[in-house]
Amino acid sequence: MSDSGSDNKQVCHVCGGQAFEFEPVLWDELVEAWGLSDQERAYIDRQQGECCVVCRANLRSSSLAAAIRQHLGMDGWLRDEAGRRPRRKLRVLELNEAGTLSPVLQQWKSHVLGQYPEVDMQNLPYEDESFDLVLHSDTLEHVPDPIQALRECRRVLRPGGACCYTIPIVVGRMTRSRDGLPPSWHGQSRTTDEDWKVQTEYGADAWCQPMEAGFDSVRLTTLQWPAAIALTLYR
Repeated sequence: MSDSGSDNKQVCHVCGGQAFEFEPVLWDELVEAWGLSDQERAYIDRQQGECCVVCRANLRSSSLAAAIRQHLGMDGWLRDEAGRRPRRKLRVLELNEAGTLSPVLQQWKSHVLGQYPEVDMQNLPYEDESFDLVLHSDTLEHVPDPIQALRECRRVLRPGGACCYTIPIVVGRMTRSRDGLPPSWHGQSRTTDEDWKVQTEYGADAWCQPMEAGFDSVRLTTLQWPAAIALTLYR
């Protein structure tokens, strides 16, 4: 199922801001390694580099905020709603800092931050069924076994809980492992830190891995298609 947040009026789902500014963030070596067309480069650049001038959330963070709002049935913006009761009672696991969303997510009283890679997403150090919401943003593509990581996200979710996350998706192709390909890194243009190494390039079938991991259903939330896509997985 796909929900579109693009209604010709761009809005930030973190704070409700309607003014955005853009600065390119991709570099030529990464574009060449991924084999991106000019069109693909343009929308992935927007995903990462188009930001709300009020709260500085980029389109990626805004799409994740939209997915969270949809799942929790929020009428207000995420920044305003996260600290309100009874939502403060939600037990939330944030795996790696979700960009500018982190300070907002920390308003939840039972928020837990598990920093990747110190916290291994393939073997989470948390009890079964201990969280209502699991969140991560542009982290899964760096995990050697992403399906196992998603199994772990499902394991720590309570029944009725959800896992919301973003990954870079090139919508005109299929997902592929970078095993056997020249190494590629995210982060800064000259980064060679293994933590930033790309293990998986995601495509139009990105929803398949969650189903393989045992989730019952997947929803896609899109903003400014195809620039920003968030996935919500239901246990």
